Amino acid sequence: MFDKNLTQKNWLSWHHLLHKEFLSKKTLIPKGSNILISVSGGQDSMALLTLIYDLKKLHNWSISVWHGDHQWHKKSSLYALELKSYCEGKNVPFYFDKADKENILTEEKAREWRYQKLCEIAKTLLKKKQQNKNIYLLTGHTSTDNAETFILNLSRGSNFAGLSNIENKRLLENQIFLIRPILIFSREETKRFCNEMNIPVWEDPTNSDLKLKRNLVRKKIIPTLEVIYPGCSERINNFSQKMSNYNNERNDLSELAYLYCRDVNGIKRNLLNSMCIEARCTILNRFLKEISKKQYSSQNLAKIANSIFEKNKGQVSLQEFLKIVWDKNYINFEKS
Repeated sequence: MFDKNLTQKNWLSWHHLLHKEFLSKKTLIPKGSNILISVSGGQDSMALLTLIYDLKKLHNWSISVWHGDHQWHKKSSLYALELKSYCEGKNVPFYFDKADKENILTEEKAREWRYQKLCEIAKTLLKKKQQNKNIYLLTGHTSTDNAETFILNLSRGSNFAGLSNIENKRLLENQIFLIRPILIFSREETKRFCNEMNIPVWEDPTNSDLKLKRNLVRKKIIPTLEVIYPGCSERINNFSQKMSNYNNERNDLSELAYLYCRDVNGIKRNLLNSMCIEARCTILNRFLKEISKKQYSSQNLAKIANSIFEKNKGQVSLQEFLKIVWDKNYINFEKS
């Protein structure tokens, strides 16, 4: 069951559960894959690094580590050096980038910077290895992150997709996949794992800064909800999974409805208008995706759908010199 280099003492339940996950989902990270792990030094990413390192021989993986120094606190450079030394002690290739903190003042900007740098290193590794293989970028997101994301997205009015589970796998660029393998664990579990395995942790002090929205949810809102309704985090995760399933079902059904409403001449206006406003917006959104990468708000989609319903002829200007036009029978696009 476990690597001969791992002792029974070091093969813990977390190893077993993650190994079982990889065996049941063989395409998540295939055997023989090249892996780049994003490691902040906190408990989640250090648990991820340890688990993947311990399982790598079982799956014939080649692993490397990337660390991003946000320079958000005085010891960030020291943490980076200590983490580098730790990885070198395990013979794990270590890559490092330092941000200009003026360019990453928000959580969103910092996240964009991390993924940009991860993809740059991934492309370098692809060229270096000169193999026709994908590369898998791993992050230490847990089920606790999922509950936090749900609350944040719900609060800002996200749609069904925004309330769905964090995806455990998605394609970022050609041959580069983002993987979140430890969504099956909570933050409390990664903490226990690090304690039991005596894994060093470099905790970023900015994780306690309540000016950051996620920290406020993590430190104040979820603990308060847990006092009022114990176990709420797990129930939020379960509901988020249901939303993922519902969103997948909705997407499949809307695709069928879209194909039903469309022929070579465009979208059949009478068929579209026979549906409820929500269905009309979904089909129009699918139609717009064919010519535009822009995301249209539910409010704008409803405005277009209502105009098409009320007027036998009309048009609405879109971006990129396009407009959506309709007559009594069909809806189409034209260049402005």
